[in-house]
Amino acid sequence: MRCAAVLCLALLSMSFQPPDPEVRRAAVGDLTGLSPVLRRAFSADAPDFEPISKPGPHDWLAVHLESGQTFDDFKASRPNRPTESRRNIYLQPLGEFVPDRSPAIEKLCEFASAFFALEVKALPPVSLDKSKFTSRRNPNTGNLQILTDDVLDFLKGRLPADAFCLLAITMEDLYPEPSWNFVFGQASLRERVGVYSFARYDPAFYGEPRDSSYETLLLRRSCKVLAHETGHMFGLAHCTFFNCLMNGSNHLSESDRRPLHLCPVCLRKLQWSIGFDGVERYQTLERATRANGFVDEAGWLNHRIKILHGE
Repeated sequence: MRCAAVLCLALLSMSFQPPDPEVRRAAVGDLTGLSPVLRRAFSADAPDFEPISKPGPHDWLAVHLESGQTFDDFKASRPNRPTESRRNIYLQPLGEFVPDRSPAIEKLCEFASAFFALEVKALPPVSLDKSKFTSRRNPNTGNLQILTDDVLDFLKGRLPADAFCLLAITMEDLYPEPSWNFVFGQASLRERVGVYSFARYDPAFYGEPRDSSYETLLLRRSCKVLAHETGHMFGLAHCTFFNCLMNGSNHLSESDRRPLHLCPVCLRKLQWSIGFDGVERYQTLERATRANGFVDEAGWLNHRIKILHGE
């Protein structure tokens, strides 16, 4: 039985073939009419963007068949876009964010604001009141878990009038229904609400020690999942063209392999939705990543700024 399962995974992983350069260029779409800066920003041939690799047996694309979403597909999907009156991203903390054991809310807001070039505001924390949210103890880990549907229903009634979206964040584990072990997060895209947990990005969740780099590791992982899931709120599907923040992930090591930046295809989608200045966004994001100790990402962004300037 185990051999059959392994064979099935192997066959699935063989079914996804990384796209060739021509397919990647087509996914970006026609760049005619864009400014020189944007053409450089969205170039599918830039060496700064690595083509997606073939998945391993347990990676996301080995067990989820996804055809990919080109820029033209994205536009045709009529995704949610910020408007003049709805341009703010709100974060709703649920439960405690204990210092030294949780990502700092203000740093999450700063990073998300730089990433999306929109204002990001944190609402006052909400306690995990049993009268509001159904909870249970996970039968495998014994950890407290919160039912995601209850959180989404709660958020729908609290969506600020000027909000593009409202995202609940928590250090508690989540589950979507009794038959599931856990879920990292869940969203209602059209209603512009979602909930995401950072619990399983903490090494201590798995009984591993927290070393001296723990706080930076947890913050990087939290920023990464926050940007990825908020990207979905803008209608960005999982990326199948490049190594990209919007790649799907099936396990923690795969999530850690994802870069903290968007590929040309996904960057063009987000820029079309928001209309930010590409150089200015990279500059703001470079400062935020450097301040948070994300040295590699800051160096990558600094190089991209020079490319966009034509250097």
